[in-house]
Amino acid sequence: MSELNKEVVDLVWGRPSSGGVSASIFRRWTQGFVFCDNEHTALEQFEGGPCAVIAPVQVQLSSTCLQTLWGSRSYYRSGADIVFEEEQKTALCSTLSEILESACSSPSTGFCLVTWTQSHPQDVPEPESSQRSQDQQPCESCICHSEYTYLFTIDHKTVNSKYLTFSQCLLCHLLMGCCGVLLFLYSVILTKGIENIRNEIQDTMEPLIDPVHGHGSQSLVNLLVTGHAVSNVWDGDRECSGMKLHGIHKQASVGFLTLMESLRYCKVGAFLKSPKFPIWILGSETHLSVFFTKEMSLVGPESPSEQARRVFQSFDPEDNGFIPESLLEDVMKALDLVSEPEYVSLVKSKLDPESLGIILLGPFLLEFFPDQDSGIPDSFPVYHYNGLKQSNHNERVEYVEGTALVLGFEDPMVRTDDTPVKRCLQTKWPYIELLWTTDRSPSLN
Repeated sequence: MSELNKEVVDLVWGRPSSGGVSASIFRRWTQGFVFCDNEHTALEQFEGGPCAVIAPVQVQLSSTCLQTLWGSRSYYRSGADIVFEEEQKTALCSTLSEILESACSSPSTGFCLVTWTQSHPQDVPEPESSQRSQDQQPCESCICHSEYTYLFTIDHKTVNSKYLTFSQCLLCHLLMGCCGVLLFLYSVILTKGIENIRNEIQDTMEPLIDPVHGHGSQSLVNLLVTGHAVSNVWDGDRECSGMKLHGIHKQASVGFLTLMESLRYCKVGAFLKSPKFPIWILGSETHLSVFFTKEMSLVGPESPSEQARRVFQSFDPEDNGFIPESLLEDVMKALDLVSEPEYVSLVKSKLDPESLGIILLGPFLLEFFPDQDSGIPDSFPVYHYNGLKQSNHNERVEYVEGTALVLGFEDPMVRTDDTPVKRCLQTKWPYIELLWTTDRSPSLN
C-alpha cells in the first residue's frame, strides 16, 4: 500500500489505532450510483450510510436537470416521462464532473481519477446497465479481502474534457459498478488535495465517515456541495476562544437545511439556506434526503432586508436575536447605512428606549427595511426525494409531490400536521405549510 493510499484511507475511515472500520459498515458503502426503476432521474441507496455522498450527487443532479431540456419537461412527476439510458449517463457524468470541478484548487487543475488496482480480485463483476439493484451489492471477495479499503490506484492525468473523458474513464466504475460511490469519493478527495482538506476540517482527527455508525460528516457533505470541507454551516469564519472556525464563504449552487436547527443544535447560514437553485438537502439525525421545486423566485437575488438579516446575525454568532448596542455602528457601516456618531446615537435611543444595552433584530429590520415582501408566491409545487426504498411508500423510490404554502403569518385554516420535513423547512420559511398528494408525509429518515 502506498503512502498516499494510506493517507486517503486514514482521512476517510480514521486511523487504524482507533479500531478502523468494521466489515458491516464498509459493506454499506460498497455500492455504485444506480438509478431506481420508478424514477428515471433518482438514485437509489441500498443501505444507511452512503447518503452523505448520494444525496449531494442527487441534489446536484436535480440542479443539472433544471438547467437542461429536462427542466422544461414534467419529469419530476412519477412515471411522467421516460429518460433514456444515454441521457441518464450523460446527466450523471455531468453532475459528477461538476462536483469534481468545484473541488479543484484552480481552474487549470485536472481531475484526479481513482480506479481499481490491478491486484483487485478478478471476480468483481463488470457493471452492466441491465443489472438490477440487487446485483449491485458488493462481491464477497471485495468485502472479505483483508485490505479492502486499500484496493485502488490513482490516475494523475489531467482531464480537459470534463464530460467525454470523464465518462469514458470512470463511467463503468461510477455509474453501477461495485464501490462506485467510494471510488468517486476518493477521486474528490485527491482532486481537492488531502492537505487542503485537513486545513479546512475543524477536527483533523475526525474521519469523513464515522467508523462506528457509518454516517458521513458535515465536512464530507460540505465538500461535495460547496467544494470546501469546512465543518460548519454558518456564513463566514468565527472566532471562538482564540480559534478560527471555518464556515461557508459564498452562495452555494444548491442548499442545505437541517432538522438539527429546529432543535437549536446549529444555525445554517444564508449561503446554504438561499442557494442559486431551489434545491436543498434536508438533514435529519441519521439521514439525508432532498427537497426541490422549479419555482425560481424562491432563490432570487438577496433582497436588502435579507442582506441586513445576514449581516446582523454575523454580529450575533450565538443566535440570540440581538446584539450589544456597542456593535450597532459596525452593523450600520457594514450595510452602508448612515453611520455618523450623532445619527447612531439617535437610532440607539429609538431601538433601545428602555436603555437595556441591546438592539433586537426585529426592530432593527423594521426601522431600516420595513418592506419585507420577498416576492415569493403564496403557493408552488414541491417534491421530496428519499433514496432508501424502506423509507418510501410501498418501498418504491419515488418523488413525493406536494404543494407548499408560504404565508406571512400562521393561519389556522391551513395548518397542516407537524412533521420532521415541515419542521426542517420551517428553519427557512417559518410559516410554511405542506399539502402532499400521498396519504402520508414523506420521511426524512
